[in-house]
Amino acid sequence: MSERLVVIGGDAAGMSAASQARRLKGPDELEIVAFERGHFTSFSACGIPYWVGGEVAERDELIARTPEEHRERAIDLRMRTEVVRIDVAGQRVVARDLESGEEYTTAYDKLVIATGARPVRPQLPGIDAPGVHGVQTLDDGQALLDSLRRTEGRKAVVVGAGYIGVEMAEAMTNRGYEVTVVNRGAQPMATLDPDMGRLVGEAMAGMGVRMVNDAEVTKVLTGEDGRVRAVATEDAEYPADVVILGIGVRPETGLARAAGLPVGVHGGLLTDRAMRVRGHADIWAGGDCVEVLDLVSGSERHIALGTHANKHGQIIGSNAGGGYATFPGVVGTAVSKVCDLEIARTGLREKDAKAAGLQYVTTTIESTSRAGYYPGAALMTVKMLAERRTGRLLGLQIVGREGAAKRVDIAAVALTAGMTVEQMTALDLGYAPPFSPVWDPVLVAARKAVTAVRAAG
Repeated sequence: MSERLVVIGGDAAGMSAASQARRLKGPDELEIVAFERGHFTSFSACGIPYWVGGEVAERDELIARTPEEHRERAIDLRMRTEVVRIDVAGQRVVARDLESGEEYTTAYDKLVIATGARPVRPQLPGIDAPGVHGVQTLDDGQALLDSLRRTEGRKAVVVGAGYIGVEMAEAMTNRGYEVTVVNRGAQPMATLDPDMGRLVGEAMAGMGVRMVNDAEVTKVLTGEDGRVRAVATEDAEYPADVVILGIGVRPETGLARAAGLPVGVHGGLLTDRAMRVRGHADIWAGGDCVEVLDLVSGSERHIALGTHANKHGQIIGSNAGGGYATFPGVVGTAVSKVCDLEIARTGLREKDAKAAGLQYVTTTIESTSRAGYYPGAALMTVKMLAERRTGRLLGLQIVGREGAAKRVDIAAVALTAGMTVEQMTALDLGYAPPFSPVWDPVLVAARKAVTAVRAAG
């Protein structure tokens, strides 16, 4: 007699789990039913700013696998269907067909929760006016592009200056819009330390983006036609023909909370290393709706990234399909760009290290992406954090031009391995003048960090 695996959520974590479970067990052994409330499956939300900005020509280029392709693999995928209740004791879910409104119950032997995250959308006057857009799904991206075609104005206001905010600022700049970014922080990119975020802000201003820091939107103003015309803060109004919200996301765990499943301090579901929801042997969760272990600080954190979601799905599918796999944790690596400026970070910021009770030293260096004499050598700034007593690497941040961002991966591996900055100085990295100076910028920062650790005693 076959078992039934029910999957809630049809994007990265959910469908990776379903696909991996299907590789391990055929339809006669494991029935797989997946619910997705949207119109698309297995798509790249990270690619939406580049589709909006024109670097990606067609929406469907962002779709890794269509519903039909999943169904061909014997996965009963039910689109435009939302799970509205989980009955843990009865091992069943209640689903609603969003087209017909019909509700029905589906039993499960094993359950995967991959409900993702929801964009932060503050309850402000005018926030739901035509011309105000989030960019979480392909439907959101299409709505934004349709809105741009309907308006003749060329002024865009982006609310928020995190990853989505700066990427959407670039997208609108590429489309020829006059862009204003309203940011409640002192500098853009709060995922960086303020001194590194300042470099991003200066570069964005140099690209023609108007940065308004230390400002919070209080309302969205509309015209006689009801469409957005401006964004207001306590001190000023900023004209807008389109407003894009890039304020961040929160774990989508309302369904799980209502079912009594454990949720952490950041709002994400809590799981063990096998991605099982704690205390529930036959329920797994992954993707943007969970909290994960930070390998550097030792605490739980919420990081919404497709890289993690796909890994979670693979692990969940292996376990639900009868195998065994674990997810050890993360070090918090992320990269982004705004126009030709590359931005990267991994590990802890200064505020994170303080919150973890760690004593640390910092070093900041400037270097180039190639040998200084080689054509195209571009400047970058590298900041490194190391534990004061042990010299253990704690974090790295990079802001620079072409060739800067992916160097963060050196530090990501070092963090995962628990290396000290002194050990890093001996890393055998690739060298040739077109690719790096003799001393790679990350190693230059490590050498300087070694000196700082020794000076600190």
